[in-house]
Amino acid sequence: MSFESLGLRTELLRAVSEKGYATPSPIQQQAIPHVLEGRDIMGGAQTGTGKTAGFTLPLLQRLMSFGKQENGRRSIRALVLTPTRELAAQVDESVRVYGKYLPLRSTVIFGGVKINAQIQKLRSGVDILVSTPGRLLDHISQKTVDLSKIEILVLDEADRMLDMGFIRDIRKILALLPKQKQTLLFSATFSDEIKQLSKGLLKSPTLIEVAQRNSASERIKQVVHPVDKRRKRELLSHLVRSNNWQQVLVFNRTKHGANHLAEQLNADGITTAAIHGNKSQGARTKALADFKSGKVRVLVATDIAARGLDISQLPHVVNFELPNVAEDYVHRIGRTGRAGNEGEAMSLVCVDELKLLKDIERLIKCDIPKVVIDAYTPDPSIRAEPINKGYGKQNQAPRRSAGKKAEKSKSRQHVAFKSASNTRGRSGNRVQHSSHSPC
Repeated sequence: MSFESLGLRTELLRAVSEKGYATPSPIQQQAIPHVLEGRDIMGGAQTGTGKTAGFTLPLLQRLMSFGKQENGRRSIRALVLTPTRELAAQVDESVRVYGKYLPLRSTVIFGGVKINAQIQKLRSGVDILVSTPGRLLDHISQKTVDLSKIEILVLDEADRMLDMGFIRDIRKILALLPKQKQTLLFSATFSDEIKQLSKGLLKSPTLIEVAQRNSASERIKQVVHPVDKRRKRELLSHLVRSNNWQQVLVFNRTKHGANHLAEQLNADGITTAAIHGNKSQGARTKALADFKSGKVRVLVATDIAARGLDISQLPHVVNFELPNVAEDYVHRIGRTGRAGNEGEAMSLVCVDELKLLKDIERLIKCDIPKVVIDAYTPDPSIRAEPINKGYGKQNQAPRRSAGKKAEKSKSRQHVAFKSASNTRGRSGNRVQHSSHSPC
């Protein structure tokens, strides 16, 4: 199948061709015709599947078919909501690239930067607005944005927006939109909250799924390296050096942990930058640019900051710490194995994280191979301890007393970790555990 067969305009086909694409991805093949027909969409797709072009291309064509606004004045006719600044910037870039030969204007607004420049762009008139929920509400409160003429609404990565606590903001925004509109909802996972949101928002939607729900991409090779918590950084440095990795995205649970790990890796002689919510937008943009250009070999990120990062042909993702929420594992490793490329995702797992690992394997319906790296064999005498989930000292979650139930739980985790550590990989080579099937 070709893009021509999907019924796209000549201007869009020209832009797609210049981008270097000849054949639409599965989600583009399925989504574009339905969007062009004006249908509501509920799309399930992992990152890197071509999802953004899957809604951007038909959205641009639909706006052209609607004709010009009354009195020749531009009004916002399409709104794309995304959970993070990085994803908003990525979507806006796609709109500009694919719409370069069309007389449509777009802009992107998000927090972390001054609002006045955004106000000026909005006043000049735009057809397409890409935004994060919080900054959009800022503009709404200042009456610098009018959503009464919206014809198409896109909720991109809706699951992450809900995970980040944006549900109230989203409902406030939805209340300001016209009832008659086309709505496109995309989500990597379909939780009960997503289903509930879709019921009140979508009208007879077409369900499109290009991968098994909550599954990890088949193009991503996954592996777990059991290791003691205190030796994780040492093992990570060893893996980067011994394999001569030049571009590695590393996930950490907390902002402080991301900063600390970046400092340690830099001290090891590995150029590293950290990216998280406390960084200014300028610092985040520079860190990502340096990472993409090769000036920085390792980018350490938290889940929120990394959501929406579009790094072409990223070969390696490392979970320095497993996420507290199993679904975030799918989003994390989805940074690699994109656009038909193969990728590698490894997790450095200590005895404290065995329950988190079990939750992840249950979600993706797959046992991830466990490989112990020689010289980094976990100490079998170390017992599992509660995980610090990022609480500050003032609001730290209470630790459970070591009662009989807690001791039994620790004992079970200890035995499971010892069993999972039987397979070794010499000199850093990865060997599949005999009792596990590859994901």
